[in-house]
Amino acid sequence: MSAVIDPHFSRLEPPRILIVDDSPPQLAELLRRYRVSTVGDGHQGYQHALARPPDLILLDVCMPVMDGLAACRLLKADAATRHIPIIFLSAHDDPDERVAGLMAGAVDYVRKPYSAEEVALRVRIHLQLARGRARAPRETVRHDPEQVLVDAVRQLLSTHLDALLTLADIADAVGTYEKRLSQVFRQRTGMTVFGCLAQQRMERARELLAGTDLDIQDIALQVGYNSAANFATAFRAHMTLTPRAYRQSMRQQGAPQ
Repeated sequence: MSAVIDPHFSRLEPPRILIVDDSPPQLAELLRRYRVSTVGDGHQGYQHALARPPDLILLDVCMPVMDGLAACRLLKADAATRHIPIIFLSAHDDPDERVAGLMAGAVDYVRKPYSAEEVALRVRIHLQLARGRARAPRETVRHDPEQVLVDAVRQLLSTHLDALLTLADIADAVGTYEKRLSQVFRQRTGMTVFGCLAQQRMERARELLAGTDLDIQDIALQVGYNSAANFATAFRAHMTLTPRAYRQSMRQQGAPQ
């Protein structure tokens, strides 16, 4: 693959901004100094960003068809679009929602109703930051929608190891449906979604056992088990050692001779 310079900031035209919002006219007028495109839902936003990558995306959280969080996860899992800064828009003042948006890959969060000056300033700042990053060479990539889906799910699971997720929850979080998710994940990884989740939980548990002094119960809770006994059973099935025996073994290996 050849390295190329992203051309988006080398032109004299104003930066291109994509607004993904089911009621965008006010925002489009506010940003009229830029080249603005608008679409009405997360699926359209993702497809538009693939077809004509913008320099920045303003993404509403609550939309029909595919919500903003799901669209953001796909955009950040796709090598063709992950470099694009995303600013979330929301009418809700919910700290958990803001955290979810930032964990999904957004760089900022703006609450509705907008302050015109604030929105303009945040857009300008993030365009300037992106311009600096765009000077670095970026490899050309081939869009692979199935791999994007797998990568988005892996990232989602890695940040929700302690959550009680259903397959429907996971599918909705990445903008697809359960049957397609299961088929794609098994074809690409050779395991089920929950097999991957179990593997990630055990990997994190090993890190915590080897690198911290946390109680076994605390580690169990962090990786999605409500009791130390259930965690110990799962860990032993995975590692052939109990959590305590694994911790002791790792510390003996690290002890000075």
